[in-house]
Amino acid sequence: MITGLWGRKIGMTQVFVENAVVPVTVIGTGNWFITQVKTQANDGYDAVQVGQVKDKFVGTAFSKEWLKKPKHYFTVLREVRLDIAAESKVGEAIEAHRELNSGDLVDVFGITKGCGYAGVVRRHRFGGPPASHGSTMGKKTGSLSFFRSQGKVIKGKRMTGHMGVDKRVMANLKVVRIEPEAQIMLVKGCVPGKAGSLVFVRKA
Repeated sequence: MITGLWGRKIGMTQVFVENAVVPVTVIGTGNWFITQVKTQANDGYDAVQVGQVKDKFVGTAFSKEWLKKPKHYFTVLREVRLDIAAESKVGEAIEAHRELNSGDLVDVFGITKGCGYAGVVRRHRFGGPPASHGSTMGKKTGSLSFFRSQGKVIKGKRMTGHMGVDKRVMANLKVVRIEPEAQIMLVKGCVPGKAGSLVFVRKA
């Protein structure tokens, strides 16, 4: 049995569940196929390699000829571990409704949006200086501690720098709905990443 599945974040919306509005993230889980099976005997661990078919080949029957030129037919290749050695076949489709059910709790991994070079107010949510009484500090960092006179900065000091593009996980999110025909999954709350980015979903 696979430990999780890959998908793409489509965006956020809201749905009604028992007369209550629930904010959800839509994750597309379609067009993923097993491209390779790894076993304990041959590779030292049990896993399957999965690939997402490019849009122009969606609806075309899987062919083993695709494996000779994976970059031509697949947008991305990823691995998913197997917790129990199971019979998996190359070319088999990975479908969310077979692995998860509505109401399950999942952990969603993703890469956060890149924000470029950011200051401390945005990056670390500093309060900033007073807005009146002649303050000229602007959005500067402020004092860098007593080591500054020695030309040093304390390790871990929160300063300006590159923000985003970090691997993050949102834990214990509830699967609100799975729609097999549309090949999408609705997860309660927000997940890391921008629209179109890859995310990995596993059972919590």
